[in-house]
Amino acid sequence: MARVTYGSAGLLALALLAACSAGGQAGNGRDGVAMAGGGARGPAVSFSPQDKTQGVPTDQPVVVAANSGRLKSVEVDGGKSGPLVGVLSGDGTRWRSTGTARPGTAYTVTAVSVDAAGKQTSATSTFTTVKGKETFDIETITPNKDDTGLTVGVGMPIMIAFDKPVTDRVSIERNLTVRSSKPVEGAWHWFDSQHVDFRPQEYWPAHTRVRVEARLAGVRGGPGMYGKRDVTLNFKIGRSQITKGSTDEHVLHVRRDGKKIRTMPMSAGQGGQWKYYTTSGIHLAMSREPVTVMTSPGIGPGQAGYYQLTVYNTVRISNSGEYVHSAPWSVGSQGNSNVSHGCVNISPANAAWFIKNTLIGDPIIITGSPRKLEPTNGWGHWQENWKQWLKWSSLKSGPTIKL
Repeated sequence: MARVTYGSAGLLALALLAACSAGGQAGNGRDGVAMAGGGARGPAVSFSPQDKTQGVPTDQPVVVAANSGRLKSVEVDGGKSGPLVGVLSGDGTRWRSTGTARPGTAYTVTAVSVDAAGKQTSATSTFTTVKGKETFDIETITPNKDDTGLTVGVGMPIMIAFDKPVTDRVSIERNLTVRSSKPVEGAWHWFDSQHVDFRPQEYWPAHTRVRVEARLAGVRGGPGMYGKRDVTLNFKIGRSQITKGSTDEHVLHVRRDGKKIRTMPMSAGQGGQWKYYTTSGIHLAMSREPVTVMTSPGIGPGQAGYYQLTVYNTVRISNSGEYVHSAPWSVGSQGNSNVSHGCVNISPANAAWFIKNTLIGDPIIITGSPRKLEPTNGWGHWQENWKQWLKWSSLKSGPTIKL
């Protein structure tokens, strides 16, 4: 799973600290190690990147070390780009940045160290990050408040769309963090260069709180291209509700938290033509629409088989025009035969109940049809097994971080 990770560059920086020079008022001590306090035998403070370094990668951590004594404070000032925050080691001798620097920015590092006698010494160093030619941004992140109210079903994926194609997938995944109140195994999955989605290995546990942290400001997305901003999303997983139905048995069974709460006669796609089969597979509720105007796929007005219907209380389950919806005209067939053009027909009373009791992201599983739901048809994420899902993940799987 994707998480905030700092690569081997940080460890290498620690190993090379003795070769780094302090800036500002620091003088040179023995073996080329910078000594704070104009050459006095005060605490030795080392910086990485070295003083006056230019073209520093934005994801290279800033490391400050007190080779004797301890660090009292470290500030990394980026002017209008803002400061870089960091953490101090338990013994007070090492400080390391935890954020990503902004491209084309001059940073000043100021470190205050204290020796055994309590004497304070200040040392400074400067560096400039690599210049960026363009930025990329998150265009959409799903779930979102407008569609879901931020309480979603147990099958809900996290879906991020970028406004431009990106190529440095590893850098991006390293800065996408998923936290949850009930940790799960999960992974990001690239569908193409502008879409990366996250799902757990199994359904989310019911009543789980989730936070997505996309800390992409300054993160490299490709040659000369860097992230524009950070985005954070909080949402909740609701109760576990899973609906299952068979095109052979013509019945939908709704289970909530393991208990069957409703049985609804249904009529699925009539077949004959491939497009008139209801797809088999693990669908997710994608939207809840009080009114939907449906038109025949691939057929225009005046052509044989053309139709345009206004239907009510619809729950979308794919991008190929499939819904679970009210169909008063087929009530006589519901429970015994398939007569639709591919949707799942249920009675007006059942449709009113279903739209009211369904959350976006609830699994709706249909079996029996020869036409399979494609993983890219709507939210068909669960159509790939875990091995298939991980094939398109740059960092593979891992547990979410405890929220």
